[in-house]
Amino acid sequence: MSLRRTLVISLFIGGTIACGAIFHLLNKEWVDFSLLECYSIAQPSVILDCEGREIARFALDKRTPVTYDKMPPILIKAFVAAEDHDFFKHSGVSIRGIIRSTLVNFYHRRVVQGASTISQQLVKLMFLTYDRTFYRKLQEVFLAFQLERQLSKEQIMELYLNNIYFGRGIYGVEAACQRLWNKPLSELTIEQAASLAAVAKSAFLYSPLNAPKNALKRRNVILYSMSKLGFITQEEYKKATKTKLEINDHISGNPIQLYIQDLVRQWAENKWGREALYRNGLRIKTTIDLDMQVKAERAFAQVVYGLRSQMGNTLNGGMITLEASTGKIKVMIGGIDFRKSQFNRAVQARRQIGSSLKPILYSLALKAGFHASDVFVDEPFELEMSAGQVWRPKNWYDDFKGPMTLVRALTISTNTIAVQLLLKIGTQNLIRWCRLFGLPKDLPDYPSIVLGTPEVTVEQNAAAFNVFANNGVYVKPTLIEWVKDSTGTKLWESDYEQYRVVDSVVNSKIVNMLSHRMNMSQKLSKNGWIEGESIGKTGTTNGKGTTWFVGATPELTTALYLGHDNNKPLGLYANSTTFPIWVDFHKSVPSKKKHFYIDPSLKEVSIDWLTGEKSDDLDNENVIKILR
Repeated sequence: MSLRRTLVISLFIGGTIACGAIFHLLNKEWVDFSLLECYSIAQPSVILDCEGREIARFALDKRTPVTYDKMPPILIKAFVAAEDHDFFKHSGVSIRGIIRSTLVNFYHRRVVQGASTISQQLVKLMFLTYDRTFYRKLQEVFLAFQLERQLSKEQIMELYLNNIYFGRGIYGVEAACQRLWNKPLSELTIEQAASLAAVAKSAFLYSPLNAPKNALKRRNVILYSMSKLGFITQEEYKKATKTKLEINDHISGNPIQLYIQDLVRQWAENKWGREALYRNGLRIKTTIDLDMQVKAERAFAQVVYGLRSQMGNTLNGGMITLEASTGKIKVMIGGIDFRKSQFNRAVQARRQIGSSLKPILYSLALKAGFHASDVFVDEPFELEMSAGQVWRPKNWYDDFKGPMTLVRALTISTNTIAVQLLLKIGTQNLIRWCRLFGLPKDLPDYPSIVLGTPEVTVEQNAAAFNVFANNGVYVKPTLIEWVKDSTGTKLWESDYEQYRVVDSVVNSKIVNMLSHRMNMSQKLSKNGWIEGESIGKTGTTNGKGTTWFVGATPELTTALYLGHDNNKPLGLYANSTTFPIWVDFHKSVPSKKKHFYIDPSLKEVSIDWLTGEKSDDLDNENVIKILR
């Protein structure tokens, strides 16, 4: 037998076996799809605070399923137009859809259109994970064929629309219609049908509850597709696209604590999936202290609403309080009202750090051998930059105060001396030092970094400043302590990440330097003060778009910012925006630990903070105590 003939026979046998295997796979009943219609009892998951008190729960918003014959025809057409033009023609997988999406993706040179049919989406929704692997895709195809063999098109569509996820624990078109418009599905309009179909692509990206702008754009794309397919007339299309996307937004719960709830939801869904979160009765213990949270919300809201009456409703902000020794997040405020903006300003907003970066610079200076009593001169000077421009650092108070010690320069936040100090230390050394404090890796390599141009989150700023409150040790912020299932079995527990950044001697010195501004504020305060010692630093960004305050007691570290969401100038400083919030909150929180740790090798020395010389004249307002 010739080699050629042998090869042909082998290919024929191999092809026959492959075809037989495929036929067997396609005809084998992998799943009993009749089980899809069985009702399963769901147990809501609960978020707990550090004391075991309930913060919120995740319960399904799923009403009685709607049968296919009760579903408005316009709803069916909207989903067909959005997800699967050939739904009523294919056998589970659309060859035309695959070709069309391939051409579209090739044209755009990226994945802009998928090829999954509604049948494929249903089996993925009910039986498979969302992993993007070839094996998972192969499972999806085989199960879609099986689904088409066992159920009619109408049954498939009915199951799909009754189980699709619309975000916020909402499953099914009836529940979504009630939640969004407070109306039954039978009263659905054309544009509302398209809005529901828009969410099928991604509840996170296209739900009107999460992203109204994206939802509107996606809705109009679907309306266009409906018109091209002949499902609606041109007049109906034009009228529908001009209709505003209005929803009956009645999110229940504390408008500030909803930011915590949503952050936990995202984390849990990513780890266990939304089915587990809404059905399996998880117990999620957070580090939040509800007593502290309520007190912080009261102080935050009082100032924000007071300023909004003068500046408008775009003013907002974020706040985080950490337990200094563990990094546990005791308070989180992501904004003033989650119902109006779901953007979490505590962990998502990146704002310029301003002068709240200076303590990190000064700690590096002390490590490098500088002393709090060293004298620099606050005076005008010029720097020629690499591109030939000339930079003239300025102070916020637009004047220059002459010679002063480093401790005074930090206390009154003198920009020119901070730049001089940076030039002696080196920008790259500061960048490496900042990274040890948990600040972003993409810090700008130019001298103005020291004036606070890097953008950070509230969480990052709180963790960085907490190093000083925690005797030089960085601890990574933690929001969730553990998760248990409905039987009490622990599924997950937090690992606390910590490492030393600053040695005890240097840290004690910087704590002393940071205490002087707080001591001055205490003397000026007419409404009482917090218990025990405190350290802190204000920060105002270029153009006064953001005002920061980061401060700590021996037990707690808090960072917060206020600013317009559009970053327009505030025209105010931290002493009239963020600082009062910090003081009011910390006054309301009892403190057991009154003193910061001070290395026993250090002694107090009295100096004149203008000249740096020793002085015993304690009646002189320029004489302060530093550590040596």
